[in-house]
Amino acid sequence: MQLRISDVVIALTTLAVCAASPAPAAAATCESLASVALPQATITAAETVAAGAFSQPGGRGGNPFADLPAFCRVAATLKPTADSDIKMEVWLPASGWNGKFLMVGNGGWNGNVDRNAIAAGVRRGYAAASTDTGHDGGGGPWMANQEKLIDFGYRAVHETTAKAKTLINAYYGNAPRLAYFQGCSAGGRQGLKSAQKFPEDFDGIVAGAPALNTTGRAIFAVYAAQALRKEEGSYIPATKYPAIHRAVLEACDAKDGVKDDVLENPRACTWDPKTIECKAGADDASCLTPAQVVAARALYQPVKNAKTGKVIFSGLELGSEMGWSTFGSQQAFPIATQMFQQMVFKNPAWDYKTLNYDADMAAVDAVEKGNINAMDPNLKPFIARGGKLIQYHGWADQQIPSGTSPEYYTAVTQALGGADKVKDNYRLFMVPGMGHCGGGDGTATFDMLSALERWVEKKQAPDQIPASRVVDGRADRTRPLCPYPQVAAYKGSGNTDEASSFVCKAP
Repeated sequence: MQLRISDVVIALTTLAVCAASPAPAAAATCESLASVALPQATITAAETVAAGAFSQPGGRGGNPFADLPAFCRVAATLKPTADSDIKMEVWLPASGWNGKFLMVGNGGWNGNVDRNAIAAGVRRGYAAASTDTGHDGGGGPWMANQEKLIDFGYRAVHETTAKAKTLINAYYGNAPRLAYFQGCSAGGRQGLKSAQKFPEDFDGIVAGAPALNTTGRAIFAVYAAQALRKEEGSYIPATKYPAIHRAVLEACDAKDGVKDDVLENPRACTWDPKTIECKAGADDASCLTPAQVVAARALYQPVKNAKTGKVIFSGLELGSEMGWSTFGSQQAFPIATQMFQQMVFKNPAWDYKTLNYDADMAAVDAVEKGNINAMDPNLKPFIARGGKLIQYHGWADQQIPSGTSPEYYTAVTQALGGADKVKDNYRLFMVPGMGHCGGGDGTATFDMLSALERWVEKKQAPDQIPASRVVDGRADRTRPLCPYPQVAAYKGSGNTDEASSFVCKAP
């Protein structure tokens, strides 16, 4: 399961860019871009695409690009090392360019140029780009090559950004006045990695549900799979998820002042799965057997280093139960097992049941080498040049347990001298009830990119971000998303489905 919610978020914002800057006279025709000199790169296509004429190679049914304006499509292959084979595309609006550049992120192990996300950027007037990060498809043998891991980890996004800016300058006759990044999941990790390693690349970054501790998430996924299969009766079938979720809501929902089937802050509540333990001899969808109680407790707990006690990765949060099939299906989470099979042990037959958390951690770190994880809290260079970063994460995320985001935010504030030192450049928004990059029972429809644009271009800091819950195409609930650690608190009167009845305040 490889979701890319940033694509969903951008696609929901398809309003015309009324204030787009008029494009200057092109300094080059689209086709002439084929001869632009790009170091360590080969341009493989430079073609004018008429309005509504683009169709996805290999696409099936309909044409999601039919509403696109005319644009110049440039494709290139980048080879910063002998082992690199990075594909990229940048699409340049033929008219109505807003003067800005948007780099879009990927999902999972990233093996594709995401044309849907590029198109969403073009609809907003951006010159937009995407990369396959240096390989085709998901996890595989490429992960045994250290240079390709570096391409995946950060180099492909950085190189694509640099090449795209050069092509933009050649086509329009001037460089983009601002550069943005938007991504979720693996794309969120890419955004954070860019802020940490290449602070000059982007003026603003939206990093959603970032897989910032990619190796830790893989370890947690294996830990979860082992816990669910510790003994014959440990496995929790999906038919029991609703009962667990209902029990959590009964215990925790009202603690935020509103009963709405959403936990505003899951960490404000404690709940023990033993409260729904089956009576002796019973076993049905309404309860957990003693072995399942132990397994459910494990899913909520972080995985730790047994020797040092250090947390390797956070557990799932209360409220995430309806999505437990990600880590709780009959097979271990494939994104995790691929990392161990292909990257760490270089053995496609490796069995997740054999992972030893103490003995194998050194092997994981020796291969990752800081090239993939995006956990460096030193955002000082990015902040010093005026960069703005919006990070967001659904509290009910079932694929990247959400605790990693507040943990990273806390690490940054501690490293840079406190929340007041970072609030003008970096804010985190936790989304109650939202799953991985979208979905769930919360207000999971919002426009982070517009909020970022206002922050960068108009100096309007996002003190709250409007969000809605959309059901059958209709918004039936609105709420403000609040900068962490603030939460949306009910004022005590008014409709609880309307944002005006809530205020952002410290918990």
